[in-house]
Formats: sequence, C-alpha cells, structure tokens
Amino acid sequence: MGGVLAAVLSSGIGGTAVVATRHLSGTIDPIALGALRFGVGFCFLLPLTLTRKERWPERADWARVGGLGVLFFALFPFLFNASLHFTTAARGALALSTLPLLTMLAGAVMGAETITARKAAGVFVAMTGVALALLSGLSKAPNGAWRGDLLMVCAAISMAFYTIWSRPLIRRSGPIRFTAVAMGVGAVCLVAAAGAGGGIPRVAALATQQWLAVAYLGIIGSAFVFFLWAFAVTRTTPTLVAISVAVNPVTASFAGQVFLDEPLRWNIIAGLVTVCLGIGIATTAAKAPAGR
Repeated sequence: MGGVLAAVLSSGIGGTAVVATRHLSGTIDPIALGALRFGVGFCFLLPLTLTRKERWPERADWARVGGLGVLFFALFPFLFNASLHFTTAARGALALSTLPLLTMLAGAVMGAETITARKAAGVFVAMTGVALALLSGLSKAPNGAWRGDLLMVCAAISMAFYTIWSRPLIRRSGPIRFTAVAMGVGAVCLVAAAGAGGGIPRVAALATQQWLAVAYLGIIGSAFVFFLWAFAVTRTTPTLVAISVAVNPVTASFAGQVFLDEPLRWNIIAGLVTVCLGIGIATTAAKAPAGR
C-alpha cells in the first residue's frame, strides 16, 4: 500500500506542476522549460545522493540507466509539450490517462505482472473518472487535434516502458541515486536541444515570480515527484503505480481554480470521486469466499 500512496502523492503533486508550467509557457520555450525543470531537479537531488547509503548504478547498468533517462526525462517531456501544440489540455490529459491501460498490457506481455479482472476494472473506472472530470473541455477540438492526441499516447507509451524497465535498476541502486542519474542525463539532452534551438537566452529575462515557479517545478515538481515515482515502482506493480496518473488532471483542475481562476465545475468533483473509486478497486484484493 505504501507504493500506491507514494504514486498517488507523486501524481497529485504533478498536477499542481501543470499550473506552474502554464504560468511559464508563454515566456519560455517548451524545451528550455524542460531543461530548467530537470536541471534544477538534478542539482537539488545531487547533494541528497551524498547523504544516502544507496549504491550508484552498477557499470553494467550505465547504458540502460542513461537510455531510461533519455526516454523519460527528454523524450517524454518533448512529446508531452509537442502534443499540446495540436490538441487541447483536456484531450491531452485524457490521452495521457491511457497510461495505466498501456502499462498493464505491456507488463503482461513482458511478464512483469499478471492482469486480473479486479485490476482491469479499476483501470477502466479510473479512466472513466478522468473523462468525467474533463467533460467540459473535450468538445473543443482544433483542426488536426488527432495529431496531438497521438503524440500524447506516444508519451504515455514511453512512460509505461520507463515504469516497467526501471524497476530492477532502482532495486539494485536506490530511488534517489537512480533518479538523479537518469534525470541528469535527460537534463543534459534538453539543455543541448534548447541551446541548439536558441531557447536559452530568454531564460535570463525571467522575473522573480517566474524564477519561483521554476524553482517549484524543479524541486517539488521534478526532484520530489520523480523520487516518489521511483520509490513507488519498487513497492508495487507497474499498473498500480501507473493508475495513479488519473489523479494528475484532477488536482491540476483544483490548482488551476486556486491560482489561475479557472472554473471548478461539478464534473471535476465527480471525476475525482470516480478516480478514487477506480484506484480503490484496483488496489484491494477480492475477499475470499466464506469457509475458505
């Protein structure tokens, strides 16, 4: 249960990071923003690694850890940001909510876990809750929105494989040191891409309030969130970790109402209740018949 709670907390806080991202999206290039976010997160995690008695990734694992860093901390944010150029935030969030389904299927194919009727039911109930929470924004679709939806599904696929493939590596080292190394690799890739694209010079013009948003994204929205995700990956199954992402768009809606004055409608509350019901169904075992 500790792994599921860590994953839910990770996704819930991740939803608040969406608000900080929206606040900065009109000022910083998306790739430069990703470089800042994960660069700050890496700089915060690095000193913490020296206080832990975890092992660094073994030399035989370096290539795999680096590849996962590129997959999750470089490719995933690129696909995520690119998708929102073509589709709406609501449709994008719904496409991302396919993560638990994709993780469950990928985990079954690779032998990482077994699909159960209860787990499958919980995944579909949670996805229904996301759709209900985003009901008011799904009808507004620009031309070619399917391209953004497809890119977001690709982002979800990359996250699903990261969740599955990272488990043995995190167990051999530890969640903080693994996350620091993987995030550092991704940050270097994004910094290089931002430099080539000319997005770095605009960073110097950020105001104090914007730097505070960057600090929140880096320390809380990256270092803390992805440490919790790595911790959860080793404490429960990939699907039960992934199902927590359904909380993300709901908490983003609540945070948007508080900080961006975005309307909070009845369907968001109903969606949150449904998401919680789905997580509850997936994470609790069916009771054995009496007398057994």
